[in-house]
Amino acid sequence: MPNPTKTLAVTGSLNMDFVVQVERLPAPGETALGHDFRMIPGGKGANQACAAGKLARNARVRMVGRVGCDTFGDHLKASLVAAGVDVASVQATADQATGIAEIWVERSGQNSIIVAGGANAKLSPADVESVSEVYAAAAVSLFQLETPLETVEAALRASRAAGAVTVLDPAPARPLPASLLALVDVLTPNESEARILLGRPPERVGVKEAREMAQALRALGPRAIIVKLGDQGCLYSDGKDEFVAPGFPVEAVDTTAAGDTFNAALGVALCESLPVPDALRFANAAAAISVTRLGAQSSAPSRDEVDAFLNERPQ
Repeated sequence: MPNPTKTLAVTGSLNMDFVVQVERLPAPGETALGHDFRMIPGGKGANQACAAGKLARNARVRMVGRVGCDTFGDHLKASLVAAGVDVASVQATADQATGIAEIWVERSGQNSIIVAGGANAKLSPADVESVSEVYAAAAVSLFQLETPLETVEAALRASRAAGAVTVLDPAPARPLPASLLALVDVLTPNESEARILLGRPPERVGVKEAREMAQALRALGPRAIIVKLGDQGCLYSDGKDEFVAPGFPVEAVDTTAAGDTFNAALGVALCESLPVPDALRFANAAAAISVTRLGAQSSAPSRDEVDAFLNERPQ
């Protein structure tokens, strides 16, 4: 008899992204001319759920979050459904608009983002309790930090109690309580997020410093650390094994949601019980494809695209 379908739960934000291309990011007080405006479904939680829905073959992806009672909320849910995501646990909030993000993307692919959370701020521990069956069924649970910390911690606790692998993308970066970090199986900061979690000034780091930071981060409570290093790939450390999973060189067009795509792919790979090196290679490939395209959810690749990408690049 085949194994039952595993569930990948994603708890987090849903935003409508307003994306404008610019020649360069404006300085404070400067007015810059943009072009190619697009309205694209986003939000770190929804980005991860959408990407996971596109990548999953044998996993059911379920989203937990809040939107407003407005057109943007309807559009965000429809986008997730189109990607194969179950949105039954995305609730509507009458007194808050759906979250939005304004994103400026310059020619190099770098971006600047301002988020107005709206209904995301209303996602509560009571909401987590009301959809407890989502967490009870989860094999892997993905989290980010665009919803209240007490809600993230409640959902982490519910997932851990059910035996799920908990994966936290600590973005937007902020100091986190020990009680929350103790519930994290895999923490996946990028370079600047790792430094902020450790109380250090954010700046570009190399592999050597990433190794030291991973050890310091594990001391805060998570069982394993993955430091995302952009085009260098990522560093994995769990106290027993430590290695760099190399990235894939591509021409970046827009780095928006590359980290979300990485985490989604990682979650799918863990659901499929891939060995960690293979899971990271799969996640690096998905993220590499995503940066060659504009937008958040629109940049996430399909499973067939990632498989083809990897087949063309044998280990």
